[in-house]
Amino acid sequence: MKKAEIDTRLPAIKFDHVSFSYDSHAVLEDVSFSINHGDFLGIIGPNGGGKTTLLKLCLGLLRPKKGKVEIYGKEPVKMRKILGYIPQNPNPNPNFPVSVLDVVLMGRISHSKPGKRFRRDDYESAKEALSRVGMAEFLDSPIEKLSGGQRQRVFLARALATEPKILLLDEPTTGIDAPSQSMLFELLKELNSQMTIVLVTHDTIVISRYIKTVACVNQRVFLHEEGKITQQMLDATYQCPVDLIAHGVPHRVFDEHNHVKKNKEDK
Repeated sequence: MKKAEIDTRLPAIKFDHVSFSYDSHAVLEDVSFSINHGDFLGIIGPNGGGKTTLLKLCLGLLRPKKGKVEIYGKEPVKMRKILGYIPQNPNPNPNFPVSVLDVVLMGRISHSKPGKRFRRDDYESAKEALSRVGMAEFLDSPIEKLSGGQRQRVFLARALATEPKILLLDEPTTGIDAPSQSMLFELLKELNSQMTIVLVTHDTIVISRYIKTVACVNQRVFLHEEGKITQQMLDATYQCPVDLIAHGVPHRVFDEHNHVKKNKEDK
């Protein structure tokens, strides 16, 4: 099936005064920002701040209550063929026997006609994706037998099998060990030369080492295009002390909470 055409002169992703709520609970309010083709955006922020909702709006799985989202100037639902996605906790049912190849082939469903079997090019794309993430030798292995880091590389291969121009990842390092995390991010850095990457993470160390642009999300979005986290962004987003990376070394920011300062003034 024909892929959607893209104009790389346009922003890869653009939010224009977007607001979204679940029933009466506001999650995002008047969000406006854009990222360019080839960017590597790291999204940080507190739980419930709207990070996953932001990704789902990019995918067209959710629609804004106000404003609009564009992928290369078009509605997200029209651009799904160029979007690769790794959700939180993508593990298949461990009681359902499925091979590594079966999992990666799921990424080819959008390229196939409904009800049709996978074609030879689907299998070739799936195998190529597994080779790119270093998992070709596990082609026929049951997915439930793999380690957490190996599984995550398989899910990345599934996303790559869609041949994406934009790759969206929602906390991909959750539940995997440090060496596997490093391997994953080195791979993402390499892939960034071929596609735009948007990554949700709680790991601010990763922010300073790999990404180009930072977005702090807590109902609103604070964007920093130099890939650095400023104290102002942290204050506006978390409103409490958080880990900050300076010169590649993590340290704790111990600014006092407003209520602590007030108590001291009252004494």
